[in-house]
Amino acid sequence: MAANVIPTHNNGLPVRLIQITDTHLGSADGETLLGLNTDQSLADVLALIAREQQEPAAVVCTGDIASEPDADCYGRFLDTLQRNFTCPLGWLPGNHDLAEVMLKVEHAAQPAHRTMRVGGWLLVLLDSSVPGYVHGALSESEMTFLRDTLNEHSDIPTLIMLHHQPVPVGSEWIDQYLVRNHADFFAALAHHEQVKAISWGHVHQNFERLADERLLLATPSTCVQFKPGCDDFTVDTQMPGYRWFDLYPDGRLETGVSRVTDKSYVIDYKSAGY
Repeated sequence: MAANVIPTHNNGLPVRLIQITDTHLGSADGETLLGLNTDQSLADVLALIAREQQEPAAVVCTGDIASEPDADCYGRFLDTLQRNFTCPLGWLPGNHDLAEVMLKVEHAAQPAHRTMRVGGWLLVLLDSSVPGYVHGALSESEMTFLRDTLNEHSDIPTLIMLHHQPVPVGSEWIDQYLVRNHADFFAALAHHEQVKAISWGHVHQNFERLADERLLLATPSTCVQFKPGCDDFTVDTQMPGYRWFDLYPDGRLETGVSRVTDKSYVIDYKSAGY
């Protein structure tokens, strides 16, 4: 199975993985979401990463790269990442994306979209998007890919990444859009202790929970944030951010979220949706 390979550290030290998500770029530079210039907020998050992260081993974007699927938008996104990183990249589609458009984009910094080897770890990138719908689901072919990949690499610590949340995060309005066949998803993981964590985007907020000895993680957006614990759509005053992972060769991991602190944005906090 093809995978981007980053050399394993055999000295017991971790490799650093960066996750960004929900960039919501427009078809043209400078377009806004709820009043926020999403190109600018992405640039601010990337500048934060540059200040905080010396040499990330890989960067993965977990969907909703575009607000509307557009080849030029995806090309601009990859141009931006190429200017900021020399490490391997990965991406997967969200509900605002179209996988078929993403995969047709040819670029020098072509991201992985299925699996990546980062240090001694395997990253499995899943497509939970359902074209034309907001909710998530894993198709039968996607479930087969997941099962086959886990069976093939049962001895490698694994991090699964996707766009939609496979568990409720506690906000009724967005939890209606979680992965519909999440029970099948977790059943596929039942006998695979190598799966150490699952991380996603979509919910535009930080979320961390330990379940069955696996970390379940949601990552803040690089643009607008959603307020946790709200039954109705509510924009949060939290700042854009990203998640980092330290992946140890023995299967341990550490993770955290970092946010922009030195900027001020114009955002429509009274919006009822978008």
